[in-house]
Amino acid sequence: MLAVLLTKLIATALVVIGVSVAVGKLGPRLGGIIAGTPIILGPGYFFLLQEWPTEFIQHAALATLHALIATLLFSISFVLTAERLGALPSLGLATLIWVPGAYLFSFISGGVAVAVVLYGLVLLAAEVIKRALDLTQPKVVAISGWFDVVLRGLLAGVLVAVATTLAARSGPMLSGILVGFPVGLFTIGWTLHDRYGPDVARATVAAAQQGMLSLVAFAVVTAVLVEHVAPMVTFLGALLASIAVSATLFLVSQWRVRRAYPA
Repeated sequence: MLAVLLTKLIATALVVIGVSVAVGKLGPRLGGIIAGTPIILGPGYFFLLQEWPTEFIQHAALATLHALIATLLFSISFVLTAERLGALPSLGLATLIWVPGAYLFSFISGGVAVAVVLYGLVLLAAEVIKRALDLTQPKVVAISGWFDVVLRGLLAGVLVAVATTLAARSGPMLSGILVGFPVGLFTIGWTLHDRYGPDVARATVAAAQQGMLSLVAFAVVTAVLVEHVAPMVTFLGALLASIAVSATLFLVSQWRVRRAYPA
């Protein structure tokens, strides 16, 4: 039990700290893509696949897909309010939107296909809002001091470790929803807002909306493969699919920049 908790804690802490560093080096556009990778979902499902039967994993993965739709609403809310309300109030409001959203989406019938279509529609709405806001890609001025980043990364790790471990004993729907809670996005938005200001935080969270397609790929492949192949093959297939989506997003992003700024 302790090893499971520590693994989840460390994985989550690393993604929060790593994205903060990535934004400082690469900027919000690529930092947001990194924020969407399944470094938080991965450890949770690694252990779920080891401990629970096929039907449990399928229901949990579907619940995670529904939670990811709510996470898009979370990100839209943060992008719209972070500059005016500040970091914690805007994140608190986004969380209040996420909780009922994830719960209500879990009652949608139609399985994985319907969940993916609904995610695509909400993502399209998020893109329209992002273009309407005309978010800039501000130059990041790094601020010295690592204590706050490490502390919040560890806090995120504790939340994920405890939530996923306890949720697995409460049924697949709650397990999948809590694994999908955007604790990484929450702490990333909080940390970047404090360290670099609202412009960087909003731009990074907005970029993470497309980056979360990586998480969608992970959940979809998990739900589809788990009844056909061994648990570890399922995990590796989901991980490879997720990495492939992130790599594609990265290459497309680079191509757009080179096309826009050929010099």
